[in-house]
Amino acid sequence: MASRKALIVGNWKMKLSAKDSVALAEAVAKQLGSVRNADLGVACAAPLISSVLSCLTSTEISCVGQDCSEDDYGAHTGDIAAQILKDTGCRYCIVGHSERRHTRGERSETVAKKIARLLEAQLVPILCIGETLAVREAGDTLPFLTKQLSTSLGGTVCKAEDIVIAYEPVWAIGTGKTATPDQAQEVHAFLRGALSEHFGSAFAERVRIQYGGSVKPKNAKALLVQPDIDGALVGGASLDVDSFAAIVSAA
Repeated sequence: MASRKALIVGNWKMKLSAKDSVALAEAVAKQLGSVRNADLGVACAAPLISSVLSCLTSTEISCVGQDCSEDDYGAHTGDIAAQILKDTGCRYCIVGHSERRHTRGERSETVAKKIARLLEAQLVPILCIGETLAVREAGDTLPFLTKQLSTSLGGTVCKAEDIVIAYEPVWAIGTGKTATPDQAQEVHAFLRGALSEHFGSAFAERVRIQYGGSVKPKNAKALLVQPDIDGALVGGASLDVDSFAAIVSAA
């Protein structure tokens, strides 16, 4: 993993009540608050960011937005501006998650606009990309990811520290299936090469590329030891503090 520090983010999605979110945040802070050899974050529901952050104040664990608007302030009922996430205390924000792409019809062109808003607000986008099972079985994974990556980045200009890429094979999200370590490493190495072409080799060597897709304690070490996998975007396993801690330990 060269000198890149692992980034482990728990994506709680819309699975916890306000009470349960606070309880989990308190448990995460108690068990993982002293971790320094990896960067940690939790992505809670937007209305709960302040409550969750209040549980993390004595730690370096970050709060992560689950999404943001492609627009700035204005008449956009129900949307959340990147700057509002920043003002609320977030450090990162997930964009382009497969659940947004496939259940909300979100296109890579829209994701590119969201990345621009996040960078303007000095938040770190976690750009999610990944192929469906049909794309993988057709042998089109790498061309598909190339297009998704280039379109989502658009005309982005930033430093390597200002963005994170998360490879999340759609066929492995919430299914119990996981890309093998070799499969994941192959894609991560390919993406680093694509980023080198887009931003230059120095950028590509420094940028962090997470893996997301049914990451669990039993497979975390084999995935995270791969040279181009720089952390994990964790779904279901992040809802249990012991499971999440085991994944952090593997990093």
